[in-house]
Amino acid sequence: MFGFLKKKGGDAAAESPSTESALQASAGAAPSWRERLFGGLARTRAQLGGKLKSIFSRGKVDDELLEELETLLLTSDVGLEATQHLLDALKARARKDKLETPESIQAALSDALVELLTPLEQPLSVEAHKPYVIMIAGVNGAGKTTSIGKLARYFQSQGKSVLLAAGDTFRAAAREQLMTWGERNNVTVIAQESGDPAAVVFDAIAAARARQIDIVLADTAGRLPTQLHLMEEIAKVRRVIQKADPSGPHEVLLVLDANIGQNALAQVKAFDKAIQVSGLVLTKLDGTAKGGVIAAIARQCPKPIRFIGVGEGIDDLRPFVARDFVDAIFA
Repeated sequence: MFGFLKKKGGDAAAESPSTESALQASAGAAPSWRERLFGGLARTRAQLGGKLKSIFSRGKVDDELLEELETLLLTSDVGLEATQHLLDALKARARKDKLETPESIQAALSDALVELLTPLEQPLSVEAHKPYVIMIAGVNGAGKTTSIGKLARYFQSQGKSVLLAAGDTFRAAAREQLMTWGERNNVTVIAQESGDPAAVVFDAIAAARARQIDIVLADTAGRLPTQLHLMEEIAKVRRVIQKADPSGPHEVLLVLDANIGQNALAQVKAFDKAIQVSGLVLTKLDGTAKGGVIAAIARQCPKPIRFIGVGEGIDDLRPFVARDFVDAIFA
């Protein structure tokens, strides 16, 4: 039997552990998203931004600087293609503007990185359809189910009604986790103890249509791209969504754990082949020094980054803004 859950929860943001709690206590007020982003990217900044200052200290873009910069970018998971693109952009800017100070060199690299990442800055618009069906995929451990809960809170903050479909029927803990998020957000969850995940999602879309719900967030079972039978199953979920709503799914989000670095590229390509990924959610940026992988994504598989996560709190998932991201790395 399907379960329908709509229950008031407590203040989920207060219940969730958060790296910002100490900041809030000392400042007396919750930090802004930009401040949380700067705090969350501390490890990437230590790996990349701090070392850049040392490299640029000579104040001249020469072969030695470019060689050191290339090594640093590659070890920060920026990737070969993006690294070469940024080096070429810096050399061109140095010739044009005669860069002669550490500050001007860093500003030039920062601008080149913003230019590279800006095409990925495409906020998700959910106005075109009702219900707007968002299918969410990812490997086990990427933070997929948690991201769904955070997305529900985000869309509610935009004045939208949300329904969750517990399409991960293989892992009971995933269903229970999603129902917990439903309680916290006061959101209906449609679940089934076992059975066909596509049937759960189909039923959820019908329920959303009947209740005039704005957004359906459809969870799917975590899987590795090498598990071909499971990849075929997730492709089936997509086909069933199209039967329930010929215009859907309206967004297919792939959740990526930033800790995996360059492996994210293989995941994007494999899931895109199976289910036509339209956007990315990059999680756990606060726990890794591999935030440079966003540049690799921009060059090798440029899918829009709809959201990034930099903490464990329920409000720690927000739309990607290229300039804020780069500023947080180079601060």
